[in-house]
Amino acid sequence: MKPTEKNLGRNRSLPLATVAEASGPQDDAAPKKLCYLDREQAGTNTLDLMYQSALAKLTGGLSPTSLSVAMLEWWQQLAMSPGHRIELLALLRRQAAEWGPFMSSAISSGTGQVGVTVSDSRFNRPEWSHWPYNVFAKSFLQTQEFWQQATTGIRGVTPHHEHVVNFSARQLLDVFAPSNYAITNPEVLRATIESKGNNRLMGWTHWLEDQTKRKQKQRGIDHRKHPDYPHKVGQDVAVTPGKVVFRNALFELIQYTPQSATVYREPVLFVPSWIMKYYILDLSPHNSMVRFLVEQGHTVFMMSWKNHGAESRDLGMDDYVSQGLYAALKEVAHLMPGIPLHAVGYCLGGTLLSIGAAALGRDPRQTLAPIQSITLLAAQADFADPGELGLFIDDSQLALLDALMWEQGYLDGAQMAASFELLNSRDLIWSRIMREYLLGVRRAPNDLMSWNADTTRLPYRMHSEYLRHLFLHNDLAEGRYCVDGHLIALSNIRQPMFVLGTEHDHVSPWKSVYKIHFLTESEVHFVLASGGHNSGVVSEPGHAGRSFRFKPGQRPAGSYVGPDEWIAQASAEQGSWWPHWHKWLMLHSSAKRIKAQGIPPECVLDEAPGQYVLEA
Repeated sequence: MKPTEKNLGRNRSLPLATVAEASGPQDDAAPKKLCYLDREQAGTNTLDLMYQSALAKLTGGLSPTSLSVAMLEWWQQLAMSPGHRIELLALLRRQAAEWGPFMSSAISSGTGQVGVTVSDSRFNRPEWSHWPYNVFAKSFLQTQEFWQQATTGIRGVTPHHEHVVNFSARQLLDVFAPSNYAITNPEVLRATIESKGNNRLMGWTHWLEDQTKRKQKQRGIDHRKHPDYPHKVGQDVAVTPGKVVFRNALFELIQYTPQSATVYREPVLFVPSWIMKYYILDLSPHNSMVRFLVEQGHTVFMMSWKNHGAESRDLGMDDYVSQGLYAALKEVAHLMPGIPLHAVGYCLGGTLLSIGAAALGRDPRQTLAPIQSITLLAAQADFADPGELGLFIDDSQLALLDALMWEQGYLDGAQMAASFELLNSRDLIWSRIMREYLLGVRRAPNDLMSWNADTTRLPYRMHSEYLRHLFLHNDLAEGRYCVDGHLIALSNIRQPMFVLGTEHDHVSPWKSVYKIHFLTESEVHFVLASGGHNSGVVSEPGHAGRSFRFKPGQRPAGSYVGPDEWIAQASAEQGSWWPHWHKWLMLHSSAKRIKAQGIPPECVLDEAPGQYVLEA
């Protein structure tokens, strides 16, 4: 076959500007949207940015201004709330009165054994009921209860400031939890006696290994080669057979090889988040969502985002729509002309899919594959209640983060990971320190841990636009979001939607995800799965302890039921939600399956998983 201009374009990594020209005619008359970065940074003194960038490095990216303003408002409102202070004094008197019976029970037992009944998993082991550790636990829990009441429910405090103060108090208290120190933790002392101190030696070894890995990463050494991360991309994970059929400066498109003689006519296109590598959806063969769908007879396409560096600092959200989502839809239309597809967006990829679908609902494009249905996995469109992640989002915080990214050109994955760890510091920081450094026990590595350590970088402009326009101002839900300079509305989405929330999601709280019901007039089938942001999505059939809730039937177009009312009416089912979703896809696909077709050799650029996912 003689190479055509299109084939040559597909067989090389083109600069973004060249790819933009190749994607179709551009409307030169359309007004160019001036990004807020252009407006805001145009008059910014470089010295200010340099100073704020240095400050961000010193504080770990947290704004001292935001914290001090929140603390000052909380303190002033507490000072003007005598009734609340009286309630705090009453709480202290009640707590003090508990110590008499507690000590009497400890003395009368002869062993000092008095259980401390709590839901806090740090103190639920039997050792914590023995003297003096029950005293340590009770003192800490009472202090925690006091500060919980002291930092919440104060009249006049801004909700955001209340959450910041309460979150900060919890973080500070967790530092001093008796479970974090060897001398006050009976589990550690028992392990030290039984192992004759070997646990402390192993803990010290683990600490030294972690410091070595941290320094290696700072020097640019690929930390994924460390034996703690045994699952290698293309060898243990991301191994579903497929080919890279398209590549531009933003993403690679993978088409997976059919695993059945016949397939559903409509393919499935995945739009993953670019704050993570795509292969969370294609982990080990037993828990790969991609493999599951291919084995059920679906033709699957996957977008694999490039891991950008400082050279891509000016890529914005519009680029991710036009040269990301739209380019993928155009390529699928080229490979499977005239056939609509099922579009699936995970996390930030789901937000991007919602934005693109809304824009296409207003201005359809004939060159793109039509979207037959939309699936959103733990993806928000309304960011009014983003959960504890919103604690890090205000003008002062974003100014500091902008300055940090201005110098780097991107947000580093390690900086992102630190923020997510803070959201669940009890489990991700302190429990890990106790387990690995004090008990000397490493958690058995798994594919999800290896994926989690494989961090990405986010371009400066895109991440700033995303945080400001979506998280801070909630422009998408409130009708102010622009694509290519034109306002879009989520009400323009007409396709049926399958929307997944997860019960313990710290990144995309399920009640926030549920708000898509209020923003569109589409038929929405909402499912609430057990687990968190990642574990709730990676919920393969046969995984013990998995369950999900759903309300039979579709939501009638235009109707709205609140989340609390929905969960009261929903049916609970044990097992994975994947087969349930597959049945939903079947209902929105052609009844007659077609013969599976191989991937044309002239379209193949590379073997899956491609090049971009391997970039450290």
